[in-house]
Amino acid sequence: MKIYLMLIPFLILITGCSILSGDDEATEVFIRLSNVSSYTYQDIRVSTTGGEVSYGDLESGEFTDYKSFEKAYRYGFVELLINGSTYTLLPIDYVGETPLENGYYTYQINANDSDDRFGKLSLTLINN
Repeated sequence: MKIYLMLIPFLILITGCSILSGDDEATEVFIRLSNVSSYTYQDIRVSTTGGEVSYGDLESGEFTDYKSFEKAYRYGFVELLINGSTYTLLPIDYVGETPLENGYYTYQINANDSDDRFGKLSLTLINN
């Protein structure tokens, strides 16, 4: 009986340590979008090497919810509408790029005053 009583504090200590040691660490890559332009973005789609993920619409100065990705890089394919016109950020490839580690990131998307479909958008990665 005494052995069991001695094991209880030990088990509590081990269980407590495992709970504090990283259960809240991300097990995937999570990306949200931030609109830092003066435009409203509509029908936003993002791809980082797999299928496209839809983020919906995003007002100026706002953030989306996080979405999970199996693999992502510091930049990705982004397509969206501004005032009914389609704009695209199109990476050529990911050669030489290192995939992001599991965690939470923000793709900060800006739009300039250009009407160039492939030159209007820019993306900055923010490591949260």
